[in-house]
Amino acid sequence: MSKTTVREGVSTGPEAAGAPRTVGGGRFLALLLVITGAAGLLASWVITIDKFKLLEDPGFTPGCSLNPVVSCGNIMKSDQASAFGFPNPMMGLVAYGIVICVGVSLLARSTFPRWYWLTLNAGMLFGVGFVTWLQYESLYTINSLCLWCCLAWVATIVMFWSVTAHNVRHDFLPAPGWLKGFFGEFAWVLPVLHIGIIGMLILTRWWDFWTS
Repeated sequence: MSKTTVREGVSTGPEAAGAPRTVGGGRFLALLLVITGAAGLLASWVITIDKFKLLEDPGFTPGCSLNPVVSCGNIMKSDQASAFGFPNPMMGLVAYGIVICVGVSLLARSTFPRWYWLTLNAGMLFGVGFVTWLQYESLYTINSLCLWCCLAWVATIVMFWSVTAHNVRHDFLPAPGWLKGFFGEFAWVLPVLHIGIIGMLILTRWWDFWTS
């Protein structure tokens, strides 16, 4: 009689001998993906709606345009807001929706093979690279901030480091033992540090404005 066991999100069993190992995720990771995916989806939805309103009425002022620095309108009117020939948030509507689906699947105790986790990680690596470029353009070229964009940035950074830590812990990404131990105990440090650096760049970029 064959028996399949699931321990710490890893599915094993005699009937699966020779088959690729499949791994799920803990409840914390699943909820984190659902929450960050929902935050990114919300930001993308609001920006998309405001972008369409701006296209209909060039004089429209988005609700998050609060002052010369926090000005979503300036961001939406820039060339960088349509990097691939269409509004960037439309891509977010799809990408963040996928993340939510993955999180819900993990809550249902689904398990996935290595290629699935690496594909997810690669997509998030592209995402974090893209938002890094947008951050630079926002701070040093467009000279404005969009609060909804900032929410999407934070969501993307958190989900990227969370999935990367998961893949390192499960040997899907090669890493020395000390790094695996670090991701096992202090996985929260890197997203906090990453977001903190961006916060400091924003603070120093407009220091005179914030302190005036």
